[in-house]
Amino acid sequence: MKIQVQSKKGLRTVLSVNIDKKSIQSKLDERLKQVQSEVSLKGFRPGKVPPSVIKSQFGKAIYGEVIDILLRESSTKAIQEKKIRVAGQPKIDLKSFGEGKDLNYELQVDALPEIKLKSLENFKATKYNIKVEKNLIDKKVKELADHNKIYENKNDNEKALVGDQIIFDYSATVNGEKFEGSEGKGVQIELGKDLFLKNFDNQLVGAKKNDIKKVLVNLPSNHPNKDLRNKKTNFECKINFVKKPTKSKIDDEFAKRLGVKDLIDLNRVIEKQVSAQYNQTLNLITKKEILDQLEKNHDLEIPENLFNHELEHMTHKLNKEDKEKHKKNNEKLAKSRIKLGLIMNELGEKNKIKVDESEIKNEIQKQIKSMPGQEKMIFEYYQKNPSATQSLKSGLYEEKIIDFIKTKIKLVEKNLSTIEAEKIISDFNKPKISTKEQKPKIKKSVSKK
Repeated sequence: MKIQVQSKKGLRTVLSVNIDKKSIQSKLDERLKQVQSEVSLKGFRPGKVPPSVIKSQFGKAIYGEVIDILLRESSTKAIQEKKIRVAGQPKIDLKSFGEGKDLNYELQVDALPEIKLKSLENFKATKYNIKVEKNLIDKKVKELADHNKIYENKNDNEKALVGDQIIFDYSATVNGEKFEGSEGKGVQIELGKDLFLKNFDNQLVGAKKNDIKKVLVNLPSNHPNKDLRNKKTNFECKINFVKKPTKSKIDDEFAKRLGVKDLIDLNRVIEKQVSAQYNQTLNLITKKEILDQLEKNHDLEIPENLFNHELEHMTHKLNKEDKEKHKKNNEKLAKSRIKLGLIMNELGEKNKIKVDESEIKNEIQKQIKSMPGQEKMIFEYYQKNPSATQSLKSGLYEEKIIDFIKTKIKLVEKNLSTIEAEKIISDFNKPKISTKEQKPKIKKSVSKK
């Protein structure tokens, strides 16, 4: 095998690789013998099919297989011999090949740039500390009380009002016919929420215990049975109980119903949750500060194939007009992402930062805990999608590198109230007049529990 450098410009090297026909024929003969020992054809004993017959029937396939193997082996060897740290997938351009001929091809390789890491000592970022106000905690506790109502039975002659809970049995028909799921026992609904079927609740307002109420509604457009979608349906409802909501008393007993020790413990849990929600967003701002300094303080050439791949990944869903309209901005963003990825990876390698299997399993367990009842689905998702597991690993790797950087730079602590935090987050999300650079989307306020 002969390897020659055809050209070298920046990070791109084009190699010419030539494999002589004798070496190819040797590989072909070797593979023919292997096939001969494996193949079974009518009229021949196993392992006794003449090479000429095998070649006539499988020759083209065997040649293609051998060439494919030679391309993989020789391209790997060529890259190793020239000591190129490859960025992305090399390109092969076949120049000449065919039975009885030399194999000649060009190998286009983009190399990783040499990265001289700058000292992190002069980097500075903000570490935000949130102090959750008591009035916000009280508000969240009240919201929990409103969402965890206690219902008590109304008198038999009291009518159901919006906000009351009705417990009923039903029997339903479409065109006088029963269907799968047409009967239900002990169904509970809160009137006014319209969660059972659209326009169902309002027809039960005014019902009393032991009433038989007829309700006419359409089945949903996404009903599992396509023949029943949007069909007018008659429900006959037997009202078992009508209950009215009572105001939950916010005390230790209320806290215990929510699974915590007492009211003090509930306040502590809510404070922790609210703080975590703000910190999740503010940590993104800190991370952006760090990444901006990494990018600004490092100069490196971007491998063209990595840039093209990232740009295609970013814009493949855009139409031609939008691609052209935002071309400069997208190119700038693609270069920024590649540059930061290379710098971060170099930091990870130089400082021996790794993500082991136990860390990946722990992260999956966190997801499971946040989605109770869907354990099997989450496990199967990661088992069937190796790319999802790899993406999870990449995210953990990036966060470990950021955490490492934080130990080396100056972190200026800043104590914030939630109001001050809201303003910082809002300002961060405002588009800058001087640039159209995309910012990561982050929450503007704490989600309601």
